Amino acid sequence: MHLIIAEKHDAAKRIAQILAGISPKVNRISGVEAFSFEDVVVMGLSGHIVGVDYPPGYNNWQKVDYRDLIRAEVITTPTQERIISALKKLGKEADHITIATDYDREGELIGVEALRIAREVNPGLPADRVRYSAITKEEIQKAFAKPEEVDFDLAASGEARQVVDLVWGAALTRFISITSGRLGKEFLSVGRVQSPTLALIVDREKEIQAFVARPYWEILADLEKDVQVSHAKGRIWDEAEVKGILDRMGPEGLIEAIDVKSREDKPPAPFDTTSFISAASGIGFSAANAMRIAEGLYTNGFISYPRTDNTVYPPSIDLVALASLFLQGPFKEEAERLLKGPMIPSRGKRATTDHPPIYPTSLASKGELKDDQWKIYELVVRRFFATLSERCKWEIINLKVRIGEEPFRARGARLVEPGWRYYYPYSKAEERILPELQKGERLLVLDRKVLSKETQPPARYGQGRLIKLMDELGLGTKSTRHDIISKLYARAYVQGNPLRPTNTANAVVDALERYAPTITKPEMTRLLEEEMTQIAERKVKEDKVIEESRDMLNSVFDDLLGHKEEIETSLRDGLRVDKIVGKCQSCGSELIIRRSRRGGRFIGCSGYPNCTFTLPLPRQGGVIVTEKICDLHGLYHIRIINKGKRPWDLGCPHCNFLEWQARKADVPKEAALVDIRGLGPKSLEKLEAAGVKTPEDLLKTSPEDLADRSGISAKKIVEWQGIARANQKPRKDSPPEEAGQASI
Repeated sequence: MHLIIAEKHDAAKRIAQILAGISPKVNRISGVEAFSFEDVVVMGLSGHIVGVDYPPGYNNWQKVDYRDLIRAEVITTPTQERIISALKKLGKEADHITIATDYDREGELIGVEALRIAREVNPGLPADRVRYSAITKEEIQKAFAKPEEVDFDLAASGEARQVVDLVWGAALTRFISITSGRLGKEFLSVGRVQSPTLALIVDREKEIQAFVARPYWEILADLEKDVQVSHAKGRIWDEAEVKGILDRMGPEGLIEAIDVKSREDKPPAPFDTTSFISAASGIGFSAANAMRIAEGLYTNGFISYPRTDNTVYPPSIDLVALASLFLQGPFKEEAERLLKGPMIPSRGKRATTDHPPIYPTSLASKGELKDDQWKIYELVVRRFFATLSERCKWEIINLKVRIGEEPFRARGARLVEPGWRYYYPYSKAEERILPELQKGERLLVLDRKVLSKETQPPARYGQGRLIKLMDELGLGTKSTRHDIISKLYARAYVQGNPLRPTNTANAVVDALERYAPTITKPEMTRLLEEEMTQIAERKVKEDKVIEESRDMLNSVFDDLLGHKEEIETSLRDGLRVDKIVGKCQSCGSELIIRRSRRGGRFIGCSGYPNCTFTLPLPRQGGVIVTEKICDLHGLYHIRIINKGKRPWDLGCPHCNFLEWQARKADVPKEAALVDIRGLGPKSLEKLEAAGVKTPEDLLKTSPEDLADRSGISAKKIVEWQGIARANQKPRKDSPPEEAGQASI
């Protein structure tokens, strides 16, 4: 039996369909779907099915010293038991195995992990590797026609990264968390890539806070024929000079010169991962969401592999044939126009041999994709068209005007040939049309304007810009950068987009930059990344790189332990600020986020026990105190972060509690949805909008139907129905515990 291993279930299904030519038979092995035809079985993994970890004895944070983790044994542990069981069963029967996981460092490691498990039960099992950049019929058939060898060195470089990241992350995270007193679910994570990335955000915020605005003025004049000109000096820093200019201006403007030039804009380079994420960010997608959608489009054969550093199309891609695919469908007019041109592809600065740039691989209709999928697919299609198009041509007019004794100017721009901009509307460039004018012509001054302005601080990093900066500094890889940013949100280190650091982030970075700056600088991370690449190139051994990283970490701990008391003071002082919600309306003391003896969270008064004012908080998720303040209660708004979910803006915690009380008062006690544990205010709103207002309504509704109407998962609805049934039994009433459900 020939066993083929794909990285994910959907990829396995599509590969099996292409190779079989018909719908393959679906079998379940250990609860895992596999696809078979003739003597071939295609099985999908779920990414990594094993992971690296320490032996169980090292998991006790209180008994194991963090420095002991640096040279502790690292073991491989199973993370997907069912898939491993299925792989062993199929591997035992196989006489040949083909690794068909994604072609990059991570994909090679995932494939080698699967191969090792299969060879545990079938030693010496022959193996080969197929590599492809798109899951299309042509690409898959070509890849399987010429299988290659498994690249164990490339997999070793990925394995080295896992070990290095585990050792650095575990040891540093444990040190910072224990030193700061932030344990349990609120631990403070520190990472080899995460921390220098966070330092970029915090340092930019410091620049913004330290920025001192400088006032300046601009002088504009409105002339006849709808011409507006600005003073040639641009920014004028002395207000007295503004008055002098105004005094020297006359009643009319003399056109001294009209300079007409042509300008061309080159087409954009093909998408690599970094430029794709940046472009997707410009149309409202987070880095992680853009990559998730792109990976789904790749798996279903609509676009090429989205993890690539390449910005040059290889000669093997028939660009004309590819563009011709779109002569039908929603891009028909664009394709017809494109195919009439010379179609000379643009080139970026990087050309690699693993994967081509991101490009569309097949035609899709808007109806077969979800809205977000279509937006990303359209972005890729239009970028592909733009890279094959001609230059955009402009006519630029520079106008010099003398008003009295003062020089003024205007600049006009007229689009002559849209070129690539016809296909790619995301890169906007506005025309500024000037009327027909003659040198020596005089125009009356209709109005004079003085604009008072201030210099602006540097802008915060948006996700797209941050990804670009990480790429430039060598922080992370094309496959990991968006995950790093997601972790910063999940750890409540940043909020919003552009990214703004929380007080927790400021406290952690300040302590590290002061006492162990190596952790916050990109140089160390870049060096390790280069060495991991050398593993793949067979220039250095995996063990040597791991050992060097441990030596680096040891030197970092020399700094940390030499300043442990100062770090503890710095962290605890900084972290306390992030827990302050505002002033207590009862006594004027600070309201602070606290934990109860049972582990629950609440907002309590620092004046306790003299003042017992409290407000409730959700049990789950990270709590971020934002900068927005409630006009009514003077409290900072709260945001709740749950991994894999959209942030929940709870708002003012006092307003939230009062709203819950009002809703509860409107419903009879014996028929209150709010009594269902785990059902918070946002879910209540969704249920009520779907027509479910009482536990009885909930119990007589189909979970699947209600899920479609409310957007809540059917699994969660079934769970609430079980609680509602239990609540129907006589029970002693107890105070509510969920968000917005506690008493003051």
